Amino acid sequence: MIKKAMILAAGFGKRLHPLTLKYPKPLLKIGNETLLFKTIKLLTKLGIEEVVINVHYLGDQIINYINNNKFKIKTTLINEKSKILDTGGGVLNAISHFSNLPFIIINPDTIWSMNYVKEIKKMENFFFNNNKIKCSLLVVRKEKSFDRSLKTDFILKNNLIKRTQDKNNFEYIYTGLQIIKPETFSNIDKKVFSINETWDKLIENGELYGFESSADFMHVSTLKIYQSLENFLSIR
Repeated sequence: MIKKAMILAAGFGKRLHPLTLKYPKPLLKIGNETLLFKTIKLLTKLGIEEVVINVHYLGDQIINYINNNKFKIKTTLINEKSKILDTGGGVLNAISHFSNLPFIIINPDTIWSMNYVKEIKKMENFFFNNNKIKCSLLVVRKEKSFDRSLKTDFILKNNLIKRTQDKNNFEYIYTGLQIIKPETFSNIDKKVFSINETWDKLIENGELYGFESSADFMHVSTLKIYQSLENFLSIR
């Protein structure tokens, strides 16, 4: 099963100003735990042994946070100091750490609870039982999203993800977790690019798979949503 993962932690978090003027988004707290802590806790529970974290904006804070906390999981930090590489470029820049084996890519701005463990394990089985799969996204129906203003990203049909020109037909949101093979990034000569470009090529070839999540989706998208989530979770 999968033993390595990458956490994308380089973004600016502009929609959470003024909080992210002082702190990088992954270090914002929900309750007593940072978003990054919740992400690492999930990966540890999944049996991940090594994690790569890319940083850029206020990256020294994340580096210090990792170094000051004794996480059980082996951690490699990649500082995109001179230039942020975007989501796809960030992964490509770290690709040598994954030894040509499938790995998880995860965004720390979703609130990852232990409710995800069983379904991600099922997603892993789905991935490994089909040799054709290069990339599989964990997706959720819009009605499961705490933030009802989030735009939908995809159609999911027969386990394949599609996009059409009519975005009104889109039903699913990307949760922020995917399983991917390193070969997906071969023959890319760009250094800075969005992982959406990689997905678009896979969709074009009928090769982007999806796995539907049944968990309630809580994503820290804006300052208002962050404050609402804090209030909601404090009274549960």
